[in-house]
Amino acid sequence: MPTVQVTDLKDGDFLLDVREDDEWQAGHAEGAVHIPISEFVARYGELTEAAPQDGRVHVICRSGGRSAQVTMYLAQQGIDAANVDGGMQLWAETGRPVVTDDGRPGFVL
Repeated sequence: MPTVQVTDLKDGDFLLDVREDDEWQAGHAEGAVHIPISEFVARYGELTEAAPQDGRVHVICRSGGRSAQVTMYLAQQGIDAANVDGGMQLWAETGRPVVTDDGRPGFVL
């Protein structure tokens, strides 16, 4: 399964956060698209509309387990996807910003 490190992500890379609503509301990467894993199959069309046509979908969760499942599913659908190793925990540990919906500093739940 394709995997990327948090440190390899650049500003503007497409990021799909598959954590649940309470986790997202506590804090997330600015600009990420949020589709919880529990709703992912039903909301798959939202991803295909939002994702870049010729770009990679970087999938993130708290630590990497749920995002790995979604990454494998996307690969089976023919989408270029990569799991973000270490998830939002590592995102925050490396000093990347974590924000709430209103732009205030957030935290990883």
